[in-house]
Amino acid sequence: MAGSVEGKQPDECPLAGGIANAGQVVRSGSHVLRPSTPHTESIHAFLRALRAAGFDGAPEPIGIDPNGRERLGYIEGEVPVAPYPAWCQTDAALRSVARLLRRFHDASRSFDPGDHCWSDALRDPAGGPVVLHNDGELSNVVFRDGVAVALIDFEFAAPGRPIYDLAHLARLWIPIDDASDQERLGFEPADRPRRLRVIVDAYGLAPEERADMIGALDDAMDRVAAAVRRRLEAGDPNFVDRWRHTDGAERYERRRRWWEQHRSRFVDVLA
Repeated sequence: MAGSVEGKQPDECPLAGGIANAGQVVRSGSHVLRPSTPHTESIHAFLRALRAAGFDGAPEPIGIDPNGRERLGYIEGEVPVAPYPAWCQTDAALRSVARLLRRFHDASRSFDPGDHCWSDALRDPAGGPVVLHNDGELSNVVFRDGVAVALIDFEFAAPGRPIYDLAHLARLWIPIDDASDQERLGFEPADRPRRLRVIVDAYGLAPEERADMIGALDDAMDRVAAAVRRRLEAGDPNFVDRWRHTDGAERYERRRRWWEQHRSRFVDVLA
């Protein structure tokens, strides 16, 4: 449930990106204000633990304001938004994102997620002991000088398998999508299976884990499609608008057809 956005400050500047909270995330000086959820206190405890573990690639949690918005430290840098610029599609950028995710997972292992409340929206169906980000899309990564330095927007964080988090990131950065949707998002023509290999190599995915990557990609795609359906059934205006402007169910069918057509090539590059 989103918190109230009453009591806006005069210096608030809307921040671009995202779907779930589009138009409701703002910068106010050195802070970011966004709607809180029933999971915000758990997320803030997790973010504090990350900092204690030496991970500086996530926002500093400040607290929850009287008007119901969470307050986080603003991270300076550049965030890609669609249509995505060429600089964030390079192999160097891709490697830096994968390495950032690996550092995040390593720091996350220091936190016990038990006795905390987490979102089920994109949660790993197989479960797991490590708190994941679960939404590593391009506009949730902060860059400086072409290098990924931080993850933002932890709304969908929940415990699971690190490979599942890597799969969510991969499907968005490769991207796994029909050619027409890749073009609409600004992605340049590329060897998509090779981009997956770049990601898993930079992340340092162990050889014995690579056989599980394709199944994790299947899980991630199924999970996000189901989450979108739930938001549509709930009448979420941001999702309804996005659904109408991106061909609705047909887009997901295009994605599935594209994945089935090219899946064997992804299997091959991981062998």
